[in-house]
Amino acid sequence: MTRTVAQIATTLQDLLTTTAAQAGRDSGFVQRTSKLDGARLAQIITFTLLATPTPSLSDYTQTAAACGLAISPQGLDQRLTTTAAACLKQVLEAAMQTVVAVHPVALPLLRRFPGGVFIQDSTTIALPASYADLWQGCGGSTDATGAAAIKVQIQLDVLHGQLSGALEEGRAADQRATLDQQIPAQSLHLADLGYWDLSRLAALSARDCWWLSRMHTQTQLQTADGRWWRLVDLLAAQGAVTEIDLPVVLGKTEQLPARLLARRVPQEVADQRRRRMRETAKRKGRPISADQLAMAAWTMFVTNVPPSLLTVGEAVVLGRVRWQIELLFKRWKSHGQVDYLPTVQRGRFLCELYGRLLAMVVQHWVLVTCCWDMPDRSLTKAAQLVRLHVLILAKALPVARRLSAALRDLARSVAVGCRLNPRKTRPNTVQLLMNPELAP
Repeated sequence: MTRTVAQIATTLQDLLTTTAAQAGRDSGFVQRTSKLDGARLAQIITFTLLATPTPSLSDYTQTAAACGLAISPQGLDQRLTTTAAACLKQVLEAAMQTVVAVHPVALPLLRRFPGGVFIQDSTTIALPASYADLWQGCGGSTDATGAAAIKVQIQLDVLHGQLSGALEEGRAADQRATLDQQIPAQSLHLADLGYWDLSRLAALSARDCWWLSRMHTQTQLQTADGRWWRLVDLLAAQGAVTEIDLPVVLGKTEQLPARLLARRVPQEVADQRRRRMRETAKRKGRPISADQLAMAAWTMFVTNVPPSLLTVGEAVVLGRVRWQIELLFKRWKSHGQVDYLPTVQRGRFLCELYGRLLAMVVQHWVLVTCCWDMPDRSLTKAAQLVRLHVLILAKALPVARRLSAALRDLARSVAVGCRLNPRKTRPNTVQLLMNPELAP
């Protein structure tokens, strides 16, 4: 669904008023009439954390005043309980399932897939062990695999800006994530090898969806002559060619039709990849095989997109688009501090955990509204500008017309000062999408 600024303003208003008020009642945060209901709680926490990711109690009360509520720091602290956290979690989950999308970005390569170009990934937030009763980790010895962790699954449509997500325990396997089941026909799905599952790819094909994935090196392939291959052997058999586009069948059990696309990389790139592989293997105490070193000479993908719709060079460029979700997580962690672990009482800790994630979803909605249709926009610069306008948005929230005007004002500022700087030697992703021939 594609929405106008006015419609997105109404959606944001509904989330932080009607939906949040109902969450306050459902969670038990509000049991009788109170000035600090679920709506006011969601607004205070969201807007404060959007402006100041590591706030003091005084920061919250200043935002509360902008939202029309006078409350002392001590009074607010007493209301930041586990039931308040449950209210915010419910609002966050509602936001992650709300469709906010705009007209498609003006990039012809992406617009070949009218349903959208969906990239999927997850980020894990390590938590203190005392929170394992809520969010179990993997039980390992490192912070990322410890006793408690929360995993945030995210799916982003880079064509229309739509973001969806789900909260999972840290120990949940990416292969079991189900967000891809929601994408419409004529969409393209991209995910890393953590999601590799031939049955998942077959299900996407059956729903008239396209997919593009890196190739799992242990999956066997069958070529048109009926011969089964290991990937490394098939690449070696191609001789000195620099580009491969072969019809193949993936997996002896699944028998999934696909195209194998590969491009030989420059020698300096292959050498750099091998250095990194050796460094990683040494750091983790793992051996590195000759097959892995050999395949470092190639950039490889498998896809069900027909040749008439996607060339090898264009596939290489689209493969880089998946990193946009890594950049989203980077913004969430560097600007939004979603992985910050304050030493505070349990209720406030959980309120801020869910509140920071909610603030980042709201920030994404604002970015979608203000600049998603601008191919050369810098989302990092735009996110910094949003932070400066938080109180203006908070004060405008009660009246959808005023909120729409505030978003339009913000969009004008973004259009003037938040553009990407083009690069000559290492073109950015937008430059490559506009001209795939620039890709190495």
